[in-house]
Amino acid sequence: ERHRLANEILKATLGAGDLREAVKVPEGYDVNDWMSVMVVDLFNQVNLIYGSMCDGCTETSCPVMNAGPKYEYLWQDNEKHKTPLRLSARKYVEVLMEWVDEQLSDDSVFPTQAGKPFPENFKSIVKTIMRRLFRVYAHIYHSHLDEIMRYGAEAHLSTCFRHFMYFVQELKLLPTRELEPLKDIVVKL
Repeated sequence: ERHRLANEILKATLGAGDLREAVKVPEGYDVNDWMSVMVVDLFNQVNLIYGSMCDGCTETSCPVMNAGPKYEYLWQDNEKHKTPLRLSARKYVEVLMEWVDEQLSDDSVFPTQAGKPFPENFKSIVKTIMRRLFRVYAHIYHSHLDEIMRYGAEAHLSTCFRHFMYFVQELKLLPTRELEPLKDIVVKL
């Protein structure tokens, strides 16, 4: 049933134009600048979807961050949480969003001044951010589709997820194994 719902949601879009083209690095644009712009945009999208439509994601309803019974996500950031930590989904997403926001606000990671260089490991940082944001989508698809449908937000979820995945695929930011929890949906993109 959940698989059928996910496929129905995937069919809905906001008519956002050709998202596959929209995620490509524009001619003459620096790839790091482009990743920077896109990461901010995609972070804001998933943050908005989760924050405004997943009220039912509580300590009780989602005591662990997962994507169905086969995939559980532990939090580790090597700063505040040096060892993997089991968190409720709500707490995991809260800590994740704070962590991403810290990355985006750090001028040494995401420089805002023209000419200031990106760190050499910038793509690696982006990959980590995208991997963690993907987990939020995986959790939403596995645990909160009913809420998304109750809000009538299927097209929003589908369009944002497509945008996210097209970008990730275009720049090869996630290995196939990370997509496993949503492989049946991803393959239909």
